[in-house]
Amino acid sequence: MNDIEQKKENVKMHLKDLRQNLKNMHLEVTEELILPKPDDVKKLINKMDELLKLIESK
Repeated sequence: MNDIEQKKENVKMHLKDLRQNLKNMHLEVTEELILPKPDDVKKLINKMDELLKLIESK
């Protein structure tokens, strides 16, 4: 697997993880009426920042 393919796979993996986390958070808010903990939101923001760095890296 070359470098570009590896980056694509890493991005896909990060996106799937973020998507699942956001779906869970959404369900908690909409169905259980539970607001997310600030730390959980910060973790997701950090994951998104990591993904951006990965995408922007050459």
